[in-house]
Amino acid sequence: MRSLILGGARSGKSALAERMAAESGLDVVYLATAQALDAEMAARIAHHRAGRPPHWHDVEEPLALADALRAHARADRCVLVDCLTLWLSNLLGDADGERFARERQALLDVLPDLPGTILLVSNEVGLGIVPMGELSRRFVDEAGRLHQALAAVCGRVLFVAAGLPLALKGNLA
Repeated sequence: MRSLILGGARSGKSALAERMAAESGLDVVYLATAQALDAEMAARIAHHRAGRPPHWHDVEEPLALADALRAHARADRCVLVDCLTLWLSNLLGDADGERFARERQALLDVLPDLPGTILLVSNEVGLGIVPMGELSRRFVDEAGRLHQALAAVCGRVLFVAAGLPLALKGNLA
């Protein structure tokens, strides 16, 4: 099962994904895409890590997401990716301007064939006004395109607001 879980900042999307992973009854790999590039982000990462069950396996991969999924997905495992918009930011800021296109395509290519349960968490950022800056507009555009492409290959797409999930595709259970 492939699930895309979308929501805004502090919407409850990560908490929902973590609950789904815990309730899966499977071995859980938490694939984190954040990079601790400043003290505030390092504190956020530490806070999130401390809140996860100690038996979950933490894997940090800010760029090569498809490779990490290929390495860790198993029939008896749930891989929770948190989050795709941080991954997108990492790639858009990469010195190799072509890397994003390669990594995005690699993710879309590998996702349908992965064994096990895959939970993909991402921020829905396209609900407001169009940003003024070029990079900000590109980020919003690429996030929207990525979400649409992932929604096409995921069996379930959930949107979370105020901690409440809404099934856009598939069901909540």
